[in-house]
Amino acid sequence: MANLVIQRATRCLQISRASRSFVVSFSSVSPKRFTPGQLHSQAPTDPAAPVPPPIRHQQARTSKTGTKIYRPIQAQEPSDPSDTKDTILATPDTRAAHVLSGGFADQPVILDEGSRQVDWSRSFHGLSAEPFPKEATETLLQPLNVEDVEVKPDGILYLPEIKYRRILNKAFGPGAWGLAPRGETIVTQRSVTREYALVVLGRLVSVARGEQEYFSPDGIPTAAEGCKSNAMMRCCKDLGVVSELWDPRFIQQYKDEHVKEVWVEHQATKKKRKMYLRKDAKVAYPYKEVPKGFGS
Repeated sequence: MANLVIQRATRCLQISRASRSFVVSFSSVSPKRFTPGQLHSQAPTDPAAPVPPPIRHQQARTSKTGTKIYRPIQAQEPSDPSDTKDTILATPDTRAAHVLSGGFADQPVILDEGSRQVDWSRSFHGLSAEPFPKEATETLLQPLNVEDVEVKPDGILYLPEIKYRRILNKAFGPGAWGLAPRGETIVTQRSVTREYALVVLGRLVSVARGEQEYFSPDGIPTAAEGCKSNAMMRCCKDLGVVSELWDPRFIQQYKDEHVKEVWVEHQATKKKRKMYLRKDAKVAYPYKEVPKGFGS
């Protein structure tokens, strides 16, 4: 009867003849029996003792036989967050993600409720309280000088930020106006943005969000300064400064009279593109002008 059991077990498990001795020894071992006294004589389990972690098994297949062998795997304790051995080395991607998500950490200082100073990071003190003097209003609303307008290569008209500052200084005087940050500087993968408030003579005039693109991490500080100037130019819209640049009819008329379209070639890459310039301007390096439609 025992031989019949071994033969059937051999077919089912598909074990080699060399392993039959193991099966015989395994099947011939009689199970250990315990008496009731022995079972109750064991020490009771301490409820305060730590529970051992469950033993997992690793499955491996031998090369010669189909027998599966299970080996116990030691349970690993959770790593300590303060352990430097488990710290992942910072890669360019992780460093960039940390910089982009962290920002500049330059939130405006929040003043106490009892302070006599105005908290411009959240206050709207003096907004629309009264109009500015007549002399300042005339300076702000003076017609745009077409000689001051510049043209970007893509055809967009703009006024340099320094000329906005000159208009504000002429209208109110240096030191009588300023830009107060309203939030933290936000740095994305391609641009810098922050909200500013234009304060004139101790009164809030306008709030706008500035933005500026950058092309490498080294250009972030310059982009932060350009973001501030962009917010100032947007705030000046509420004061009527050079409002013509937001008038579609004026833009089209200016382009017809003062803007030309030329084809240029990059002297290093030999790439050709279309560019817009003022009629009194010349193509600058690294581009050179080529015949119209050349290579299009």
